[in-house]
Order: sequence, then structure tokens, then C-alpha cells
Amino acid sequence: MPLDIQMFRRHEGGNPDLIKESQRRRFASVELVDEIIAKDDQWRATTGHGDFLRKERNAVQKDIATLKKALAQKKGSESELAEMATKCDALVADKNRLDSEVDAAEALQKQLRAEVDAMVNKVGNLVHDSVPVSQDEDKDNRVERRWGTPRDPKGLLNHHDLLWRIGGYEPERGSAVAGHRGYFLRDVGVMLNQAFINYGIAFLRKRGYCVLQPPYMMKKDVMAGVAQLEQFDEELYKVSGGNDGTDGDKYLIATSEQPICAYHKDEWMDEKQLPLHYAGISTCFRKEAGSHGKDTWGIFRVHQFEKVEQFAIVECDLEKSNQMQEEMIAAAEEFYQSLGFPYQVINIVSGALNNAAIRKYDLECWFPGYNNYRELVSCSNCTDYQSRAMEIRCGQQKKLGEREKKYVHMLNATLCATGRAICCLLENYQEADGVRVPEVLVPFMGGLTFLPFVRESKLDTGVPKAPAAPKEKKPAAAAAVPAAPAAAPVEAGATTPVPPAAPATTESTPAAAAAPAAAPAAAKKDEKKESKKDKKKNANLPPPEPKPTPAYVSPAPVMSTQITGLTDNTAAVPSIPQIVAGDAVAVDLLDARLQYFSYVGGDAPSHWDATLFTKIATGGVAGVTAGHKAVQRWLRHVAAIAEANRAAWA
Repeated sequence: MPLDIQMFRRHEGGNPDLIKESQRRRFASVELVDEIIAKDDQWRATTGHGDFLRKERNAVQKDIATLKKALAQKKGSESELAEMATKCDALVADKNRLDSEVDAAEALQKQLRAEVDAMVNKVGNLVHDSVPVSQDEDKDNRVERRWGTPRDPKGLLNHHDLLWRIGGYEPERGSAVAGHRGYFLRDVGVMLNQAFINYGIAFLRKRGYCVLQPPYMMKKDVMAGVAQLEQFDEELYKVSGGNDGTDGDKYLIATSEQPICAYHKDEWMDEKQLPLHYAGISTCFRKEAGSHGKDTWGIFRVHQFEKVEQFAIVECDLEKSNQMQEEMIAAAEEFYQSLGFPYQVINIVSGALNNAAIRKYDLECWFPGYNNYRELVSCSNCTDYQSRAMEIRCGQQKKLGEREKKYVHMLNATLCATGRAICCLLENYQEADGVRVPEVLVPFMGGLTFLPFVRESKLDTGVPKAPAAPKEKKPAAAAAVPAAPAAAPVEAGATTPVPPAAPATTESTPAAAAAPAAAPAAAKKDEKKESKKDKKKNANLPPPEPKPTPAYVSPAPVMSTQITGLTDNTAAVPSIPQIVAGDAVAVDLLDARLQYFSYVGGDAPSHWDATLFTKIATGGVAGVTAGHKAVQRWLRHVAAIAEANRAAWA
């Protein structure tokens, strides 16, 4: 039961007025609380009446036993024995009546208990006082803080177009196989997806989280303890059981939070064990029945996606669980700061909270393509709402004077829903000829730092649903195919430093240059007249947009000690005084330092980055060659950042 029934009983120290106020804040039924109290009073009266009947039946049974014993021993005269027999028969008849009444009382008691439980399950958790009271999310969600500078959306492309251009997914082939919102991730799309998962795991393990990969299906009775009734209709996919009838129906999980809630089902937990931190890694399945027509392009809102979830269990203490919620949202903020995604943290209005949460923070990242912030993280404190349903208690026994059992508090927070994270990365890191990879993801991308466009936009070329392979392989087109995985040496191929005014896209290599060579073949194919069906379909798509060089690029400082494969031995890393001696710069030592750090100054840009970049770009430093790969990577990265932003480093 989500809320303790004793909270509804004023005579037992409960406070139904507090529950009514919470319901009012949720814009939910306040009358339901009074109905529960009335139904509970009826249940308690029925329970009392049943106890009285059982007590009366026991007394009658005792009298019957005494009379039968006397009759068996034939104690008394014949008239006395006859009278005892008559009295015994009457008592037996009375007992039979009482049996029927007890059975009826127990049946009514069971029915009323089920009705009370069902009604209590509809009442939400007690809304925290810090939550803004409103039903209007668009107007009244409160912004708690912001980080980063949102990129100007002018002239930028949407994530679905970008993912197509880099050869990252096949939406139409996916829809043909799986229906609406189906898709295939391919090549660099798969690599990005796995990079976010693996970076998320490394990020949370660094913070002491235990990684769990849960079952993807749950039994109905267990799922009912952690999911609201409307979720069964709007969100959850049902999987039918086996033909032999031994395995009942199950439900696919919508988030790893659901099975992890039941990980300690029916357990008593020692308070000394707490808190516990789990990192849930799973594929998630959602019907999105309530989101018809929303975000139909790309992979922002789909039926199947991967997610890295934070989950915490703390002792039964509201102050401690609120503190844990702040720690979990702070971890999510640090994650997206390391990726360089501008974001805002909002406090969700009371009318939009799910029943389990007393407060929910959302972290919304900036999407230039939407020209808006969109949700990437939800962080909820559910206190003991879910643990009551799962019977997860803390403390080995009730202490003297305690009125109720103690249940653990449970909290959950998204770290990374990979599909949405990919969308955000594409929009914030797009350039004129491709997409840069944030520094922290490079080790998880096999060293790839740039994802070039390998095919034209579907929005302005009318690419058919399933293009057939060309009959003749032309040299230029063939060279374009391997260009995508060969993006790692893009900056290595540059032979001269990048000047400050030149964007990162001015560098080129044979691999990158090969990609545009496929354009004539594609253009020739696009000269064919579109069918009426294609014209009708393309009429509903947004018009193509130009691809100017971006004026702003989000920075992504690396968190080097969080990345596997990098040594923590900083003693071997050249220091800045070793690199810079007066006007002289030791380029080899600079390259060695930049193999370890993202910036000259370390994990974040500093005045040394601005100073040395200007020196090298203006020709003030000799000896920079294509062989200095780390220096070339750093030059490309710093050149892509607006001069005004670089000036702030000094």
C-alpha cells in the first residue's frame, strides 16, 4: 500500500488534513480522502463485529463441548440428560448460525479491505512544500538554475536530418520492420549509442554506483506495485505467457527503475547498509500512447531506447532522502557539463507529478533545432511510496514506542537516455560538413573526433525509401563509403595550424574530401522525377535549411580521470613551465601534455590555451607538424570556439 492507512486515521495520530492538502496541490480528488476514511471506518466496524461474533462462537463451542462430555458420561437422570441433549442441539444450531455470520463478516471485511486498498492506491504521495503549485507546466515549472550558453539556432539543422547525413540511422527501413517510430541505428549511430552507455557506466562507477542490468520483463503483480494504473494502458507493452499455462503474462519495462524497485522485495535492510546506489543499464520499451503526433521525427521519442538510470535507497528519513535527491541531480548536471550541453534544472509543478514522487526535478538541455530546452533527465524522490508496495523495510524490528513499521526511501534519476542524448549532441556539435564528437566521448568512440556527412539530406533530395545498390561502382562514390569510419584522422591530416578566424570545417583530409565526391552520383539519381506519393510526403516535411559555419560551439572539457585507459600518473605529464620558457614553446612536450588533458590548462580551458593558440595560429611557434596529433586536435577544437569565448579564458 503506497500510503500508510494510519495516516488517514485521526484517532490513531494520523493527519488526513495533510493528505487533503497534498491532493489539492495535485489537483486530484480531495473527496477521495473522505471516502477512504468512511470506507475504512466501515472496515474497522466490520472487523470489530467479526471479532465479536468469533468470540461468541467460541463461547458457544465451549458450552457444546461441556454438554457433549456430560452426555457421553451419562451424568444425571434421564430427564436431565434429555434436557442437556435439547440444550446441546440448540447450541449447535446457534453455532451454525454464528458460523454463517462469521463467514459473511469475513467476506465483507475482505471486500472492504480490497476497496480501501484500491482507493488508497489512487492517492498520491505527500507533495513537498518546495514544489510550485500549478497544473500548467509550460508557464509555472520553476527554473532553479541554468548552465552554459545556448547556441543560436539560426541556420542550424535538426537532429533527425543530422543523424541521417552522418549515416547514423535508417528510419524508413525501421518503420517497415517495426511500424511507427521504428528505426535502425547504423554505423556511427550505433557507436554514439554505445559510447553514451559506456561513458555513463564509467561516470557512475567512479562515484561508487553498483551497475545492474535488470530483467526486461516483469510479472504483472510486481509491476502493479511500481507502476500506476494508467501506465498499463498508455506506456507498458504486455507479453503473453507460455502455451502450457505455467508462465503468466508479463510486461516489458519502461525504465530500469521498475525492476530495481523490486530488487530487494520482501527484505529487511540494516540501516548501516544504507545508502545504496545502483546504476541501471537497460533497453526500455514504451507505447507512447499518450504522445500521439509528438516528436515524430528522429529518435527523440521512440518505442525502444537505451537508458542509464540512477537509483538510490536510503533510510526512512525525509531529510536524508531530500539530500540524496540533490546529490543525484548534481551528478546528472556534472555529466552534462562534461559533455558541454547547455541546460536548465526545473522544479516540476505539483499537478504534473506522478503519484509516487513528492518532488521531481527535470534537467532540460538546449536543442538549437527546437530553439528550446527539452527534457533529458527526471529526478524524483519517492520516499517510502514504492517500498511499501514491495515490503522493503529498514531496521530489524520496531523499537520501543514506535507506532509504525519503517520502510526505506527510494529515489530515481535518469543519467542518460541515449537516444535523446544523441539528438542533443548532434544539434549542439554540428558543423558545416559534419558533427564533432565531445572530448569525453572520444575514448568511447574508438578515437573518432569528427563524424562527416556521408550522404545528402532526405529533406531536399527526395532519397527513396530503400535505395538499390548502383549497378556500376564509380571510384568517387566508392571512396565516400569508408569516409565515415575514417573520421579519426581528420585533424591529423592538416599540415598547417588553423588560424583563429577559420572554423574547424576548413581542415580537410583525403578521407574527408572523398565524401563530397559522391554528390554527382546522388545528384544524377535525384534528377528523376519524384512520384506523387513522394511529393505528398515531402510536402509535410520542413523545408531544407542552409548550413552556415556556426558562430558558437559548446565546449566539452574532458574529465580525464573518469575515462578508462588513461593513466592517473600525472608525474609523467609535462608541466606548463616545462613547455613554455619565455617566448619559446616546446611543441613535443605540448603534444605530450595534450595527449593527457583536453586543454593546456588541464580539464578546462585557461589563459594558457588562449595565449598559446594565438602564438601558434599567428606563426609565432615553429615546429608544429601533422605528426603532432594532439596539438592538431587541440587547435581544431579551440578554433571552433568563438573568439569572444576564448577571450574570456584570459
